[in-house]
Amino acid sequence: MSKSVKKNKYSIDPENVKRIGILTGGGDCPGLNAVIRGFVRCCNKVYGWKVVGIKDGFDGILSEDFMEISTGDTRGLQVLGGTILGTSNRGNPLQYPVEEDGIIVTRDVTDQILKNLKKHKIDVLVSVGGDGTMKIAQSILEKGFPVIGVPKTIDNDLGATDVTFGYNSALACATNALDKLHTTAESHHRALVLEVMGRDCGWIALEAGIAGGADVILIPEIPFDMDEVNRHIHERKKSGSRFSIIAVAEGAFPARDSKVYKKKPGPDGSPGKLGGIADWVADKISFSTEIETRVAVLGHLQRGGTPTTFDRVLATRFGVEAAHLIGNGEIGKIVCLRGREIKSYDIKSAIKDLKVVNPDGQTVRTAEALGICMGRENKYEKRK
Repeated sequence: MSKSVKKNKYSIDPENVKRIGILTGGGDCPGLNAVIRGFVRCCNKVYGWKVVGIKDGFDGILSEDFMEISTGDTRGLQVLGGTILGTSNRGNPLQYPVEEDGIIVTRDVTDQILKNLKKHKIDVLVSVGGDGTMKIAQSILEKGFPVIGVPKTIDNDLGATDVTFGYNSALACATNALDKLHTTAESHHRALVLEVMGRDCGWIALEAGIAGGADVILIPEIPFDMDEVNRHIHERKKSGSRFSIIAVAEGAFPARDSKVYKKKPGPDGSPGKLGGIADWVADKISFSTEIETRVAVLGHLQRGGTPTTFDRVLATRFGVEAAHLIGNGEIGKIVCLRGREIKSYDIKSAIKDLKVVNPDGQTVRTAEALGICMGRENKYEKRK
């Protein structure tokens, strides 16, 4: 394979590459091991490079917790959920907690990150993760260390790629849950509310809701009117449908209120912990409609288990393409799916915007044309 270098400000000579480090950061998701497998095999078989696995995200660089991975270590990895390297969504080297004079303060420790990478003779770092992980990767890149990004998130909210691996598996989990809730909801004539992940983007709730036959779908992009939700359930009851299924993203919120948190965001800017919107919605439905209402929260079930065929293939392609980028001397890039082809974009521009659901887009219009309530007045619905 040709190793002609495509010049840019971060280009390297692939002939000088010997050892490459790979880490998985942020929340886990199905397909991470398939990325590792695809990347390691391509590095070993095509380029003859050694691959060093870094444990527990950026924490592993600071603690110098490394392990060499060869092709033989990757047998069957595409089937396994999670990540053999471990991961962490707390060890942000840009704001790393350290103790000084008995007080915990945050410091930028990226200089130590670079020092440890060079100490272990790692020539390029491959960072697999979501927008938070990529922001850290970009900061390391800007300090002069070669980095390649691989996008990962079950929320499908990274703008540069049409789909992220992990999303399809999480979607299948949520859809399967809705399928099962239908039978018990119909048997007991209940309203059942399923809470799925989606802090800022409602892709899982929207597409699982359509696939799983939800009657109401609530997402962060459309602040909902509880009166519209209750009216829709009332109308279903009057028409003979004695049960209803409601799919709600964890970040959904009522138009005249705020998001529901188990733990509020801290005054220092620390993120809150979302949770409880399903219970909030269920209470309002039960009070207004007098229909017995129950709640199911999928939580981390969406992150676990065997990846779907789609995610195994996409993650493998991402891993192989990440190796090819290094082989072409292209650094500071993130691999992305565009149409049916794997492309690459600068990390900085790729993470610039979240890919949110368009409230007036085709997928939302499809849901409303089916008669699904999105928590607002449905322009397709003929009212008496």
